[in-house]
Amino acid sequence: MIALTLAEIAAITGGDLRLVDPDTSETVVSGVVDTDSRNMTAGGVFVAKPGAETDGHRFVAAAVTGGASVAIVEHIVDAPVSQVVVADAVAALADLARAVVARVRAEGQLKIVGITGSNGKTTTKNLLARILEDEGETIAPINSYNNEVGAPVTMLRVTDSTRYLVSEFGAAGPGSIAHLAGLVEPDIAVVLMVGMAHAGGFGGIEETAKAKAELIAASRPGGTAVLNIDDSRVAAMRDAATAHEMNIVGFGQDGSADVRASDVQVAADGTRAVITTAEASLPLHLKVLGAHHITNALAAIAAAGVLGVPLADAIARVETVQVAERWRMQPLGNDRVRIINDAYNASPDSMAAALRTLAQITGPDERTVAVLGAMSELGESAGEEHDRIGLLAVRLNIRRIVVVGPEARRLYLSVVGEGSWDSEAVHLPDQDAAYEYLRTELRDGDRVLVKSSNSVGLRHLGDRLGELFS
Repeated sequence: MIALTLAEIAAITGGDLRLVDPDTSETVVSGVVDTDSRNMTAGGVFVAKPGAETDGHRFVAAAVTGGASVAIVEHIVDAPVSQVVVADAVAALADLARAVVARVRAEGQLKIVGITGSNGKTTTKNLLARILEDEGETIAPINSYNNEVGAPVTMLRVTDSTRYLVSEFGAAGPGSIAHLAGLVEPDIAVVLMVGMAHAGGFGGIEETAKAKAELIAASRPGGTAVLNIDDSRVAAMRDAATAHEMNIVGFGQDGSADVRASDVQVAADGTRAVITTAEASLPLHLKVLGAHHITNALAAIAAAGVLGVPLADAIARVETVQVAERWRMQPLGNDRVRIINDAYNASPDSMAAALRTLAQITGPDERTVAVLGAMSELGESAGEEHDRIGLLAVRLNIRRIVVVGPEARRLYLSVVGEGSWDSEAVHLPDQDAAYEYLRTELRDGDRVLVKSSNSVGLRHLGDRLGELFS
């Protein structure tokens, strides 16, 4: 974070400054700002966020031990540290992020990119950060820090020398992207896709589209909207971008895209394509598994191009990325039994894309194995979407389908109903049962996909299988 006095922090957050020493109001802090006491370093700002399962106020003392110089709290805590007492700690965190980014931006160097979409945000963020880090100091979220806490915490990592801030915006419900993006008003708004992920929380896919479009309305007029024109709902956001006086850059495989991919070929060592812009037409070998990640690479390359990065440089840097993120199409295992751990999250679109990738990268003498758990937050569409995935798995001729957990039973029944039985498909109650089954079932030549929503936890099963065959 930039250097601020304790008095400035109190003024920004509208809090009541309670000093541990009466003469320290002008004490300057510039350390990390976080809600996790374990992340504190010298000069840090600890935000005591209340929670349903735990309360950050219980960890103020631990934060002080870690080096915190001040705590933002909702009530005074018995701890040897100056405290800023606010009505809402999460709102105070947002206020602090807004003010800090505004101060850095006023210096004229900082450019901000906001990314949203039902799928692909984290991969696109990582690819774009890799491109930009060779241009100047770049701040991007750790993991998927894209909610009301993670996004401001990332924003507060900017310093006076930061040149690029890449923010990832998830949507907990209508208005959440507008709120988070409104803290920084991005110069570039990247919208990847509108899918069924979290659609249950929005009341359907059209409401999801409206939520994703909030990023455009919250961005700076005169900036640039980078839109996936292969997705009709995203392409329709061009009107909103034009009305907001934004430039438009389209990416996709459609022939009219400003940044276009063609000749896409999927293999076990990644995906190859030709990337074409007005500047040049160059080959790309994306080592991140899956044809769907070409869309994410296009988005990152398009945003980088708006910032002046030549196509050849953007491609060269993207090609150095081996894995999108842990638990996202992460290759594990060995040459005999390869594991693809893609169980950080799952939606109908990402589940379908992962299954297609499994089928595409498996040779004629190898066997496809899909270990599948439930997809969360689909609302009334859950049953239908699990049916659709079960049907797709059978039609892709996935040779062994292992369905895990009671929430995914509908998927299993769909697989059986489509004609997979006689041990081609099994339904197991939990991860441990699945591990014991797979430990003896997997054999040389197997290519194994592990996929579920984060809440199901199959990513840990994927790790265990990776260790087993390492």
